[in-house]
Amino acid sequence: MRGDDKQQAAMFSYVTLEQRIPADHPARQIRQMADRALQRLDAEFDKLYAAIGRPSIAPERLLRATLLMVLYSIRSERQLMEQMQYNLLFRWFVGLEMDDAVWDVTVFTKNRERLIAGAISQQLLDAVLVEAQEHDLLSEEHFTVDGTLIQAWAAARSFTEKSDPPAPGAGSGHKGEVLLRDKVESRTDADARLYKKATADKAVPSYQGHALMENRNGLVVAAGASLAATVAEREMALELLDRVAGPQSKRPEKKITLGADTQYQEAGFIEALRKRKVAPHVSEYEKGNLGKNSLTDEERGDERRAISQRKRKLIERVFGWSKLDRPLRQVKLRGLQRVDWFYRLTMAAYNLVRMRKLIPVAPAAC
Repeated sequence: MRGDDKQQAAMFSYVTLEQRIPADHPARQIRQMADRALQRLDAEFDKLYAAIGRPSIAPERLLRATLLMVLYSIRSERQLMEQMQYNLLFRWFVGLEMDDAVWDVTVFTKNRERLIAGAISQQLLDAVLVEAQEHDLLSEEHFTVDGTLIQAWAAARSFTEKSDPPAPGAGSGHKGEVLLRDKVESRTDADARLYKKATADKAVPSYQGHALMENRNGLVVAAGASLAATVAEREMALELLDRVAGPQSKRPEKKITLGADTQYQEAGFIEALRKRKVAPHVSEYEKGNLGKNSLTDEERGDERRAISQRKRKLIERVFGWSKLDRPLRQVKLRGLQRVDWFYRLTMAAYNLVRMRKLIPVAPAAC
């Protein structure tokens, strides 16, 4: 029997927003972990807001909304607010009821600077890792490092010559070589640099994102963005490693290992790892470039090196996930500080997605 095409809308609904979200929906488990991480930051949020005055949008809701942008590949805050008008899943994830008004898009612009000043994305990444540590998901000895190119929100035609280019030997190239990216700057994003990772590629306005991954389950334990430069990957690798491993006196007796590709096969970097008592499991050049290799026979023969090189490929999943069709493919924020903040938040989102498969989470009762 054919049904009637009734046009009159119901005035009331007897199904709550909570009941509309399936108990086994992936977003439900991710929100549970995100909420626990945000609860750990409660004291930090209190420091960022005045004790008196008109209440603003809760920072927890703003961060959950930003996580939605990463998880569901939403291009901008304006598009997110449009979807929040009718997408019940998004409303539930953020914490809005069905009848709550959505925010003006300028809420993000005004509050982002406060969250950046409080380094909240880094603290959120740390808070997510606390739960991973509680479930024994993290390795404290074996790591992998790598970097990726992040296309900046600037056009190549916006670049003009600098009035004060760096002196010879103080550039961003090999051994301080002054390159084109050191001589020009963008009128729209002064921190963006023309950069390419391969000789055959086209130079585009870029930043670089860096990640340190533990090898047990492929979780990102440290992350950061930098200006695009040839030496940036190696410099950031040491900074991230020191942040995670801590003082040498407090490290485990067993030597820490660090896997990396041939971009890190440089004498100064290898020596810096040795001083930190870190085994350099770095991929070596072959054939005509054998002279660039800096590993000793003992380091080359380390039986753990083959394992590190196999695990090293897991870090490509991090960059593939974050750049394939998500906001990090071309970041829509300008300035290194903002890009760095958003990059760390994206790494926290990746960890939440990865941990959903590693930690059994009981679905909430509907």
